[in-house]
Amino acid sequence: MVNTDISLSFHALSDPLRIQIIELLRHQELCVCEICETLEVSQSKLSFHLKTLKEVGLIKGRQEGRWIYYSINLSQMIILEEYLGEFRRFSPVVPALPCSN
Repeated sequence: MVNTDISLSFHALSDPLRIQIIELLRHQELCVCEICETLEVSQSKLSFHLKTLKEVGLIKGRQEGRWIYYSINLSQMIILEEYLGEFRRFSPVVPALPCSN
């Protein structure tokens, strides 16, 4: 059975805007205003998506003064990478048996 955290992480990554956010953060930590400007989205729309990514642990925020800087949570990414890697290493594709119906 799939771990709930893994399932929620993949669900969070199912949105194209959230993938764009992750792509930006893979290069450097950014504040909300920089992400808004780069992706050309409103702060209210972005806040919803950042909250979703943060709730499942894919990103983390660091407050400095009145600004919050977001970055990738590498430990959660490693969990997803290990989960997907298991398919490659331990899941041989076995042909189906003939159907008896």
